[in-house]
Amino acid sequence: MFVRIAQLIVGLALFGVGCAIMIEAGIGLDPWTVFAEGVSDRTGLGIGWVVNLTGFVVLLAWIPLRQRPGFGTVANILLVGTAIQLTLPLLSTPEPWLARVAMFLAGTLLVGIASGIYLGARWGAGPRDGLMTGLHERFGWPIWASRLGVEATVLLAGWMLGGTVGLGTVLFAVLIGPIVHVSVPLFDRRRAAGRARTPGKASADSEAPPVGLSAPGT
Repeated sequence: MFVRIAQLIVGLALFGVGCAIMIEAGIGLDPWTVFAEGVSDRTGLGIGWVVNLTGFVVLLAWIPLRQRPGFGTVANILLVGTAIQLTLPLLSTPEPWLARVAMFLAGTLLVGIASGIYLGARWGAGPRDGLMTGLHERFGWPIWASRLGVEATVLLAGWMLGGTVGLGTVLFAVLIGPIVHVSVPLFDRRRAAGRARTPGKASADSEAPPVGLSAPGT
């Protein structure tokens, strides 16, 4: 259990660092971070603290959807935004545009790897992914439709509030899925345990992938 807790904490912290790198690149963000940036611009609150507060508000939406948070859900709300807030003062935006693109790609890669680390610990879905699965289970909506509807709404609201939408928004949407698809099996504790119990044959439970990603921190 200690190893799984440590894996969760490390993964969430690295996720926040990756998000901070993408924010500082300044070429566009994923929908939830666009929203957090827009709220931050309007209120003066640090974007990391807005990420934490947004996670808490989204968690409240789990109540009518009859979802139950896990330890990982609470840790997600507390750690990702905090890591963003602590990392941003350490970064600076490069002047050359290509350097900013490279910076964003590095942040996306780190977020993808960090997702594999914390999802692989299997401590429960993050607040945003729980919202998607809750809509699916409560109303029968397909996961993809739930995600598309929620994230399109969040992206539009964030853009109207002044959040950054641009090339990075597209790059993240295209790249994050494949990166997480590769990284999750590498860090999946249950899958590793299944291989240890039955060498050469993973259990059916160990093959089941964790819930999908909806940044930041899911």
